[in-house]
Amino acid sequence: MNALVWLAGILLVLMVIVGGKSGARSFFSLFLNFGVIFFTMFFMLDPSANPILITFIASTLIGCISLFYINEVNSKTTIAFISTMITIVIVLSFIVFVSQKLMIQGFGEEEEEAIAGLSLYIGVNFMKIGASVIIMSTIGAIMDVAISIASTMHEVCRHNPAISRKELFKTGISIGRDILGTDTNTLFFAFFGGYLALLIWFKDLEYSIGEIINSKIFSSEMILILCAGMGIALVIPIASWINANYLVRRREKS
Repeated sequence: MNALVWLAGILLVLMVIVGGKSGARSFFSLFLNFGVIFFTMFFMLDPSANPILITFIASTLIGCISLFYINEVNSKTTIAFISTMITIVIVLSFIVFVSQKLMIQGFGEEEEEAIAGLSLYIGVNFMKIGASVIIMSTIGAIMDVAISIASTMHEVCRHNPAISRKELFKTGISIGRDILGTDTNTLFFAFFGGYLALLIWFKDLEYSIGEIINSKIFSSEMILILCAGMGIALVIPIASWINANYLVRRREKS
């Protein structure tokens, strides 16, 4: 416990030194987002609740905290929030469809021993829970791309007020291309870093490549990475188009 407090204190100091007030708000937003996720899990325990709807509401709250609380309410954060929510709706619809077709919900055969003494009749929809887990895992990356594109395009427009809508859109796409590769690789290596022990376990079980790929645990995590990558790819043109139209209209009005 003392180690956790010390690490949290060091993180707070570093974030305040680097980010000032914004860094302090970023630190406290971690606890606010944790509270949102905790209550999301609490409400999902109700068999009559719809996990997809709860996830969408939780994603909206997380977006408000991560964008408006940290960076305050302005045109950049508003456009980033709108872009994020549009992307979340599209990706969520696709994830629900994929989860139904691939049946990635539930536990793999490797987990049978761990759940042998537990009741399997818990009364919740594991398909929707699985879709909720995927979308909650992707929202951070989507917001990161949305606010990066919005901030950069606002700066480009401020330094070059005469830029056309088409050039602004191309600028946003160009920025997004640079972000796309790094964010997708971040998600990929985060998976392998978090599941390195699982891969070692597969080796000890003498799984073939085909058995690893067809394992429910492995395939569900790979689907998470692919869906997250799709969300990052989708938010780039959405955020670029909304920003380009907003900035040009604001310039014309002024």
